[in-house]
Amino acid sequence: MSELEQQLKGYRLTTAEILYHMPDYPDFLQSYIWQEYDLAPRFPILTKFLDFWHHNLDGKLHSVRVASKGIVSARELSFATDAGTLH
Repeated sequence: MSELEQQLKGYRLTTAEILYHMPDYPDFLQSYIWQEYDLAPRFPILTKFLDFWHHNLDGKLHSVRVASKGIVSARELSFATDAGTLH
């Protein structure tokens, strides 16, 4: 599915700042930025990614901050009614 098709189906550009404990130095936090098109407010793609992280990566999650913004909606699209040429 193309990005435009996703946006028309309600997907929004979602950015998550993930703070996690470094495996070798658990007192230190590292930041990871994740960005993808996802469906607000449940964020199933982000949830799947965080579940994968939790089960497969060594860095223990500390916190996740999420921002989401719709780029295009169906009502913002319009079709041209006239076409012309310039010489």
